[in-house]
Amino acid sequence: METVEESYDGEIRRKVTRTTYKIEETSSTTTTTTSATTRKLYGKDLTEYDDMDMDQLLAQLSPEEIDILAKEVDPDDNLLPPSQRCSYLCEKGPTGPLNRKKLIEHINKQALETPDMPEVKPYVPGVVRGKKWIPPENIQQKEADEQIAIDLGDEYEAALTDASQEELIDLAAILGFHSMMNQDQYHASLLNKGQPIGLGWDGITKASQPKPFPMDPPNTTDPDKTIQQVKDDDSSLIDLNWNNIKNISDEKFEHLFDALSTSTHLETLSLANTGMTDRLALKLADALELNSTLRVINVETNFISPPVVVRLVKSLLTTKSIEEFRASNQRSQVLGNKIEMEITGLIEQNPTILRLGLHLEYNDARHRIAAHLQRNLDRRRTSARFNIRLGGGSSFKIVGKK
Repeated sequence: METVEESYDGEIRRKVTRTTYKIEETSSTTTTTTSATTRKLYGKDLTEYDDMDMDQLLAQLSPEEIDILAKEVDPDDNLLPPSQRCSYLCEKGPTGPLNRKKLIEHINKQALETPDMPEVKPYVPGVVRGKKWIPPENIQQKEADEQIAIDLGDEYEAALTDASQEELIDLAAILGFHSMMNQDQYHASLLNKGQPIGLGWDGITKASQPKPFPMDPPNTTDPDKTIQQVKDDDSSLIDLNWNNIKNISDEKFEHLFDALSTSTHLETLSLANTGMTDRLALKLADALELNSTLRVINVETNFISPPVVVRLVKSLLTTKSIEEFRASNQRSQVLGNKIEMEITGLIEQNPTILRLGLHLEYNDARHRIAAHLQRNLDRRRTSARFNIRLGGGSSFKIVGKK
């Protein structure tokens, strides 16, 4: 290692150079040769500085020279504070605590007092300074337009030539060219409402005011009264709707489910968003096994676990009278593969279920259940046609909804 000291106008700079030596050994009998590269700095030989001591060089420097040398060095030491690692040294004294308001006022005042840079060419209204940009002509698009030639026939060409812009937009919407128009034009064409005035091909869709919809009225059904009607097997009570009724006690649920076992007129039972738990759902499953008149069951948006949902679906196989069962949006959003396969197997054993409201994640379960429900609908429609033919004596066809 070498240390070189140079002086330029009162500044002393030090440079340390390293010399590498290459030793080559050819064999045991040949001698070893050592070659050293010549070290020079600005044309001067640096070998004379090999024996100089670093501490002696620093001891010969004055404090001003040491400060100048320190500014040229940036030590990469994380233990030093940033104020000692950078070359900038502020010689001003502290002005006191920070006053943010005065600082902002000073910055704004300094910005207002600073004159703007003079313009090379002064601004004159209506005069373009510099070279005006002219967009290049799209030669490739022109060539493509000239090459494309479609023969539509005299009839279609005459119709398209005489067609108005609104008619062309309607035609584009019918053909499915969504990128050629905005949403207002597309929906107006499909609904045959007439195109909005002033839009054209380059129309911009504006935000439409949302339509206020009134809130659904609260459910005014009296649970105690309806429970008594179910117990008395009232023939006027066909549809029982407890949806969205809060704070129904467990005793009322138990009284209702106990009365369902003897009811012969109730056909629709809706218990959505009533806070039903697993214990009450199990009592409902026991009641469904004894009731043969219910057609629709709705227990959506409750706190029923997936195994209890399987128990409810299994209870439908006892009387086989339920045509629609809905139990989505429960405490567990995902049922799991095992639960979905169990539900699929139970649905495939049910010949009367026509509609099922459950969120199924796996495609296999969805496809199998959909195919079975379609077979049940076809079987119901075929049996209805056959019964009407036997009863009326004439052969005619009834079209039923799927």
